Amino acid sequence: MDITSILSSSKPDLKPYEDIYKHLHQNPGLSLQEYLAAETAAKHLRTLDGFDVRTNIGGTGLIGILENGEGKTVLLRADTDALPVEELTGLPYASKKREVDVEDKREHPVMHACGHDMHITCMMAAAETLHKARKHWKGTLVVLFQPAEERAAGAKAMIADGLYDPKKHNCPIPDVLLGQHVMPLAAGTVGTRVGSFASAADSFKVTVYGRGGHASQPHVTIDPVVMAAHIIVRLQSIVSREVNPREAAVVTVGSVQAGMTENVIASEATIKINVRTMTPATRKKVLAAIKRIVKAECEASGAPKEALFEPTSNFPFTTNDEAVTTHIAEAFTQHFGSKHDPESPPLGGSEDFSILATEAPNKSGGKGVPYTYWNFGGTDPEKFEEAEKNEDMGSIPINHSAYFAPVIQPTMTTGVDALVVGALSYLI
Repeated sequence: MDITSILSSSKPDLKPYEDIYKHLHQNPGLSLQEYLAAETAAKHLRTLDGFDVRTNIGGTGLIGILENGEGKTVLLRADTDALPVEELTGLPYASKKREVDVEDKREHPVMHACGHDMHITCMMAAAETLHKARKHWKGTLVVLFQPAEERAAGAKAMIADGLYDPKKHNCPIPDVLLGQHVMPLAAGTVGTRVGSFASAADSFKVTVYGRGGHASQPHVTIDPVVMAAHIIVRLQSIVSREVNPREAAVVTVGSVQAGMTENVIASEATIKINVRTMTPATRKKVLAAIKRIVKAECEASGAPKEALFEPTSNFPFTTNDEAVTTHIAEAFTQHFGSKHDPESPPLGGSEDFSILATEAPNKSGGKGVPYTYWNFGGTDPEKFEEAEKNEDMGSIPINHSAYFAPVIQPTMTTGVDALVVGALSYLI
């Protein structure tokens, strides 16, 4: 029996999963606080006879292991955290949740603005599908639910907590890791790509120092706000004047903070910077340029001391293995037909998924196993086609937007199918 036939005969009714999705969407959890998502996934896996469920890995992370005879070991991964965004979709199941972030101790609105609730639900349905199809495949299936992807902390935390350690969580060593992400593409479509698929991301907080005083006497102060303003403007020249036009890079200042009132010149200012690059050489060049510019602007302003750089997160490059990606692409083309794009454009965003592969021990006694990561569409196909026709792609809400909410179907069906097809391509 071929994969499409196995999938057709084994996939459950997805209506209950649509309800689960809505519940998760209404009740998101910030990074490190994904309690409902973890509880929902673990409870579900325990209803599927044969799954060995191991929880509290690197926080709220968990795995479900289904051993089914001799064969390859496939690990499927879904991320579970939400973002500090106030939802504006107007959906009947929109999140109205607010919670205190365990890291900054401040209350924030919370929203699944990156589609991780869809990832969780697709993985749960894929687990049931593969469980029902056990007679058609042999090997070991591992489904992994990872916390704190948005802060590039979850994969590292699971590894550090002994995910693969035989004396701790003892996750079976995979032959291959597979993952996916819902994106603002036409729902029903799926895209793969060999090689570079997601950028590296480096985030850090920079504090610049001045000398505070009365706003009426700027001549006896050193204004860190003006200093920060010059830095922010100058940083924008890095991509336009220092990066090869054939390369991709983004430098974003997403936060500027200084002072508490208008008649006091502050003594320091803080800017938060996010950098995205696609190659190691460009990454090195951009990061060096940022430090050079900050140092020079501080000296030009007469700062009393050097700026303080504090890293806040770090995402690796996601570089899809050629053999694995080609293998998955062939299976996807056979199942999805023209709905599969084997040359999907690289993601603009970043992922920590690859850490689960690069830090895994392999069966040769070394470190690192092959992986691939693909995308699937979540935008209403008619709206997507209309936006393309009118050259108005800016009207399509993107990930991390307060308006981002995948249409439930055919998004969910595609996400479930992709996970199952990918797994079965190695297990049958």
